Amino acid sequence: DETLFDFYDQRIPEHVVSGAHFDSWWKKKRQDEPELLNFEQSMLINETAEAVTKDDYPDSWRQGKLKFRVTYQFEPGADADGVTVHIPLQVLNQVSAEGFDWQIPGLREQVVTELIRSLPKPIRRNYVPAPNFAARFLDTTVPLQGPLTASLAAGLQRMVGVPVQAADFDWSKVPDHLKITFRVVDERRRKLAEAKDLEALRLKLKPKTRAAISKAFEQAAQKQGGQPGKGGADAGPAGPEQRTGLTSWTIGTLPHTFETRRAGQPLKAYPALVDEGTSVAVRLFDTEAEQRSAMWAGTRRLILLNITSNPAKFAQSKLTNQQKLALSSNPHGSIQSLFDDCVTAAADRLIAAHGGPAWDEEGFKKLFDAVRADLVDATMKTVQQVREVLAAWQACERRLKDTTSPVLLASVADVREQLARLIKPGFVTEHGAKRLPDLMRYLVAADRRLQQMPTNAERDRSRMAKVKEMQDEFAWLLEQFPAGRPVPQQAREIRWMIEELRVSYFAHALGTAYPISDKRIVKAVDAAAP
Repeated sequence: DETLFDFYDQRIPEHVVSGAHFDSWWKKKRQDEPELLNFEQSMLINETAEAVTKDDYPDSWRQGKLKFRVTYQFEPGADADGVTVHIPLQVLNQVSAEGFDWQIPGLREQVVTELIRSLPKPIRRNYVPAPNFAARFLDTTVPLQGPLTASLAAGLQRMVGVPVQAADFDWSKVPDHLKITFRVVDERRRKLAEAKDLEALRLKLKPKTRAAISKAFEQAAQKQGGQPGKGGADAGPAGPEQRTGLTSWTIGTLPHTFETRRAGQPLKAYPALVDEGTSVAVRLFDTEAEQRSAMWAGTRRLILLNITSNPAKFAQSKLTNQQKLALSSNPHGSIQSLFDDCVTAAADRLIAAHGGPAWDEEGFKKLFDAVRADLVDATMKTVQQVREVLAAWQACERRLKDTTSPVLLASVADVREQLARLIKPGFVTEHGAKRLPDLMRYLVAADRRLQQMPTNAERDRSRMAKVKEMQDEFAWLLEQFPAGRPVPQQAREIRWMIEELRVSYFAHALGTAYPISDKRIVKAVDAAAP
């Protein structure tokens, strides 16, 4: 930009200060010197240009089997200033952020330099001048082997010995033109959206991505006449028949993946049964995690739709009026909703015991027969456990109402929030039938805490503060996962570690399911972080 400024500044008089002035001046000047404002490529190339190769500024980016067009824009201040990677909408579900933090080779050294400059001052002063350390790091490192910040932290520490962690680098201090812009385009290369944040784009365009994938597979099916695609042994037909209103297994074999090609790109989608309440449907999903979640719920619904006897009604008939009255005080709003929740949780437990969802007609029939045979007994057992859990919850609620000292307000509020997380509409299915004995223990522990609270207010507050710290750690962890996607089981399990920590703090005599401490929770958070 300085070169261009100097070029025009030397040739255009100072009195030319507007478009009108320029038009008037140039109209006369071009007759005498028509080539005055022509510039050659050589004027824009500096002495280091010979070292720049096409490999430094490639016109495409590869990620696995995918290949994306790369363009360059020099427009300081514009959102897309710098490198832009063009991603077709129908493959957006397959793209990960992996590797893009390393940038193209031509800008990599600048990115590393700016990351080093972003370090906190006590660390940064050990790594100056930053460009020298950036060059040394890149000379001895294989790019794209893990996250850039992790590699850079390890590389710098090897050079000097001063500890550096990936979290010490601040990406917000790296100029935007050094961060890749992701532009999502349709089949005609028209821009649909663009941003520096790939995950934000994926979330924003999720409905459009799913529609584009479905359309691509439908077209592939029509083109190939329903013949098998080239997606491997379990890829199935080229185009899945997405159906709704299913009340029995009439879909043959449901493959784990569907694969085809579109505009030279490999397309992949994940079909699953979807719970629609009074029926199920076959739909395509962007990710395996979403497929697993939907397939489980869809399989469960299809099984329950085909069981003619009503386990919930049978379980209710076995209760005395007094037992029914005790169960009427529940977060679901009605006994029927509570019993339906128990049936669903019992079905989940049986499905898990028999290997999870089936993917073909024969497998589904075996699973259905196994669940049907034991569902009534499993429901009865679940209802019995839920009765005990609700009795403990009701005892806690009564004690909460009786604990009115202003000194205990914060502690009482903490217990109330805890109960709201544990016991809520649908809690039996959400937490799982296997978790009911643990729920019972957590509620008994909360009740004992309430009993001890008035005589140990200060101790309660100090222990509660430690629990709050762990809850903040868990909240931070959840923020690290893409919005709208299922959270991995390893991360979800940490919420139960916090409940165990509560037991160890407030009712130690009850015992915990496993050794627990705040340090163990922090370590688990670090291990589960993406």
